Amino acid sequence: MPTALDTPQGAAELAESLLPPLGNRWLHTQAVAARACEASAAVSEGDRDLLVAAAWLHDLGYAPELRETGFHPLDGARHLERLGAPTRLVRLVAHHSGAVYEAEQRGLSVELSVYEREDSEVLDALIYADMTTGPAGQSFDFDQRMDEILERYEPGSEVHNAITKARPYLGAAVERTRTRLGDQPT
Repeated sequence: MPTALDTPQGAAELAESLLPPLGNRWLHTQAVAARACEASAAVSEGDRDLLVAAAWLHDLGYAPELRETGFHPLDGARHLERLGAPTRLVRLVAHHSGAVYEAEQRGLSVELSVYEREDSEVLDALIYADMTTGPAGQSFDFDQRMDEILERYEPGSEVHNAITKARPYLGAAVERTRTRLGDQPT
């Protein structure tokens, strides 16, 4: 029997079946999962496996064979839903790292709204893990990560616009997680 997708092992197996050919994206995914493990103390004990599973799967929608809309949070969530993944996992993947802002830029807000966003410690910690990990798995602080994204995408592009608008939301999630972890701001 396959391992449940909302466990770190099951999520890692699915990610490893699709993402290694994407090079740096696979390095990023592995590092985000490791960062989520480190940040798991910021969520209730019962949600720790879910957090790490969501970290393994957050960028699943980048896999070429899953591409439907070209918007990776939505494409990943749809794939997980087809696989029968638990609803919370699907929603976390759909809404990781301020996806609502990019959905608006891409004209996909209605499609994304099918998946309710949970404002929770788990989503905050997932954002923290993603927004403190560089594109090839580097450890970044939040401002370095924001700068890196804004440099990688052209001004006026959907991603550049979305990250610019999402920055306060993302920064607040990172800070809430740091506070839960007992970290001092840098």
